[in-house]
Amino acid sequence: MLKNYFKVAFRNLIKHRATSFINIAGLTVGISAAVFIMLWVQNELSFDNYHQDAANIYRVKTKLDLTRNETWIWESSPYVLGSVAKKEIPGIQQYTFLWPGYMVTVHNNGKLISEKKYAYVDANWFNVFHYNFVGGSAESFTKNPFSLILTQSTAKKYFGDADAVGKTLKVDSVNYQVQAVVKDNPANSSFQYDILMPVEAKLSNPHEKEQATHWGNYNGLTFIKLQPGVSTALIAKELTAIVRKNNKGSENTTLSVIKLKDMHFESDLQSSSFEHGNRRLVNVFMVLAVLLLATACINYVNLTTARASVRSKEVSVRKIVGAGRLQLFGQFMSESLVVSVLALVFSVVAIQVFLPAFNTVTEKHFTQPLTSGTTWLILLGTLLISFVSNGLYPAVLLSSFKPLIVFKGRNALNFKDAGIRKSLVVLQFGVSVMLIICTMVIYRQLHFMQKVDLGYNREHVFTFRVPWTALGFDEKKRVSMLNSIANELRGQSAVREVAQSGEDNFYNNGTKMSGSMDWDGRPADYQPSAATLAADENFQKMLSLKMKEGHWFGKGNVDQHNVILNETAVKQLGIHQPVIGQRMKFNGDSGVVVGVVKDFNFRSLHEKIGPMVIYNHTDWAAAFYIKTAPGNTAGAIKAAQDVWSRFVPEQPFAYTFLDDGYNKLYHAEQRSSTLITAFAGIAIAISAMGLLGLAAFAAEQRVKEIGIRKVLGASIQSIIRLLSADFLKTVLIANLIAFPVAWYLMNKWLQDFAYRIHISWWIFAAAAIAALLVALVTVSIQSIKAALANPVKSLRSE
Repeated sequence: MLKNYFKVAFRNLIKHRATSFINIAGLTVGISAAVFIMLWVQNELSFDNYHQDAANIYRVKTKLDLTRNETWIWESSPYVLGSVAKKEIPGIQQYTFLWPGYMVTVHNNGKLISEKKYAYVDANWFNVFHYNFVGGSAESFTKNPFSLILTQSTAKKYFGDADAVGKTLKVDSVNYQVQAVVKDNPANSSFQYDILMPVEAKLSNPHEKEQATHWGNYNGLTFIKLQPGVSTALIAKELTAIVRKNNKGSENTTLSVIKLKDMHFESDLQSSSFEHGNRRLVNVFMVLAVLLLATACINYVNLTTARASVRSKEVSVRKIVGAGRLQLFGQFMSESLVVSVLALVFSVVAIQVFLPAFNTVTEKHFTQPLTSGTTWLILLGTLLISFVSNGLYPAVLLSSFKPLIVFKGRNALNFKDAGIRKSLVVLQFGVSVMLIICTMVIYRQLHFMQKVDLGYNREHVFTFRVPWTALGFDEKKRVSMLNSIANELRGQSAVREVAQSGEDNFYNNGTKMSGSMDWDGRPADYQPSAATLAADENFQKMLSLKMKEGHWFGKGNVDQHNVILNETAVKQLGIHQPVIGQRMKFNGDSGVVVGVVKDFNFRSLHEKIGPMVIYNHTDWAAAFYIKTAPGNTAGAIKAAQDVWSRFVPEQPFAYTFLDDGYNKLYHAEQRSSTLITAFAGIAIAISAMGLLGLAAFAAEQRVKEIGIRKVLGASIQSIIRLLSADFLKTVLIANLIAFPVAWYLMNKWLQDFAYRIHISWWIFAAAAIAALLVALVTVSIQSIKAALANPVKSLRSE
C-alpha cells in the first residue's frame, strides 16, 4: 500500500508540474534559510558548553557602587583572589586565572608578526578548561615559565608541517619554547587565543609582579569550579568579604559569580576581553526561522487546498470503490512527505553552495556542517515540521469530501476554506512587510550614524601607537623618542598634521576611578567618574574640535597640569561659574580649567555623551594621529612606516583609520542588517511564488467566466482588475497587521541607541507600496495571460 501511495504521489507531482515546482522551490528556500538561521542560533546558545563540568564553572565579576546612582561592573578581579578564596571557601574545588594580552610581536624567519590573540594563564588553567592536545602536554607547559602553547593553525603558520613541540619562538625580546600544540579553538568558544603563556612569564618582571599582587589591581579574570549544589549567593558573599578584608577602602565593592555558559550573553559590563552575543537577537532570529519556514509551508497548504475542487472527483471515486478516509489521509500525507523530502534534498545542496557566503556575513566558521549530528537534527526537525504542517490540513480537508455532494455538481469547498487560505496569504505578506520595514529602519539608523555630526572630523586620519616595550620607563629617553618621531613625521610632505594622545583607539577612552578629581565646591560625598583623554596642543586642530569657551592647550609645558572639560562635565560635576580659571586637581596634579570643549561623541552612539577631562600629560602620549595630505593617503602611510622602521625596528607597523574604528562600533548592527535584508528578500520571493500559483489557479477556475465577459465586451483592463482585486485586498490587510508589529519591534531596537532616528510614516508607506507592487506584478502575469486568451476556446466545452 505504501508503494502505491508514493507511486500516486509522484504521478500527481508530474501531472501538476507548475504547482509542484512552486511548492518544492518555496520549501527548499524556506528550509535552507531556517537551517542556516538555526545553525547560527545553535552556535550562539552553545558557547562554552563543551567544557567538562561547564555547569559548575563560574567567572567572578566585580560591581563598584559609586556615588549618585552610578555603578560599574567589571569582568576582572585581583590576581591574588583565586588562591586565597580556594583556601578559605570550602565550596571551591579549583580556581584559575586568565590575563588577556594586548599585542605581542613574534619574530619568525626575519619577519615581524603582530599577535593579538594571546593570553597568560596560570598552572590550573587546563584543570578547569578542556583542550585537545595533539602534541606535548599541559604538565610540561607549567614546569617552564617561558613556555608556549600554540593552536594547530598557529603552529603551522610558524613551523609549517614540522613538529612544533620543542621549537623556540621569540616573542617581543624573550625566547619561549613550544611545549604543546592544541586543536584550534571551537567556533563556540569565548577563549579565542592562539598563543597561551604562563602567568609566571609576566610576573618575572618585578614591576608587573608588584602590580599584580596588589589587591586593588583588577588586572585579569578569575574562574572558579564549584562543588555541585553549592549556593552561588553564599560564594559571592564570601568572595566579597575576602576582597574587603584585604583591600581597605573597598566597602563599595561587591563580588558575584556568573555561569560560564551565561558569559557569552553578558551585557552589563563596562568593557570586555571577549566577543559577546545578543540574546534578544538570538530570540528574534529563532522566531524568524519559524516564520520563514511557515511562509514556505503556507504555499503548499494554499495551493493544495485551492486545487481541492479539481481533485474532489478523484477522492469521490476512490471512496465509492472502497477507499476509507484513513487510506485517503495516508495518500495525501505521503504526497506531503514526497514534496518535503525532495525540498530537503535540494536544501542540502543549497546549504553546501551558499555556506561560504553565510560564513562571510555571520563571521562564523561553519565547515562541512552536513557531517555534524547537530545539523542533521536541525534538518530532520525542519523536515518533520514541514511534512506535518504541509500535509495535515490538506489531508484532513481532501479526505473529508462526500461523494454525493461532488457528483451533484456542488462545490466541495465552503467559504471557511477560502477564508483560511486568505488568512494564510495575509500571514505570508505580513511577515514580508514587517521584514521590509525592519530593513528600512535599520538602514536609516545606520545611515544616520554615518552622517550625524559627531562634533569632530574623522576623515583622512589614521593612528598608531608606539609600544611601551620600545619606549621604556626612563622619562627623558621616552619623551625624547616621542618628540623625535613627531618631528620626523611633520617633515613628510604626505603628512598634513600630526598630533599625540594617550590612546590610539579614539573610541575606547578609559574611565578613571572616582575620587581622582577635586575642585572648588565639590560636595564631600561626591566622587564622580569621567572619561579621560591625554592630548597635545595639536589635537584640537586636527580633529576640528570646537571650543565653547577658553582655549586649547598651548605649546610646551605651559598647560602641563591644566585641564579642559567638555560641556557635559561642566554640567554634571557642577563646576561653579566662571568655569575658566577654576581650580581642578586631577590624578594628583593641581591646575586650573583652561577651556571648555563642545560635546563630541567619543564613544558609540549607543551611549549618551558623558563627562570628559582632557589633560596635557604628553610624556606618555605614545599614540600618534596623522592627517594625510589631500589625495596622498598611501604616501602618508608609507612615510609613517619609514619613520617607524627607524625608531622601532623590532616591532611591526600597525595603523588604524578613525573611520574604520568608528564603523567597527556598529559592526554587529551592519551584520544584522545584511541578514535581515536577505531574509526579507527570501520571504517576499516565497510569498510571490505562492501568490503566482494561486493567481494561476484562480484564472484557470474562472476561465469560462472570463470568456463570457470578453464576448460581452469586457476590456482587458477590467478583467485584470477583476482577477487582481481580491489578492490586492488581502495584501493590503497584511500591511495593516504588519505595521504595528514592525513599529513595536523597531522601537524596542532603537531604544538601545542614545541618538536615534524617528520612525517616519513614509517608511510604512514605502513598505506597503513595495508589497502591493510585488503582488500586483505577480498576479498581473496570470491576469494578463487569462485576459488575452481566446474566449472561443474557453467556451467551446459549454
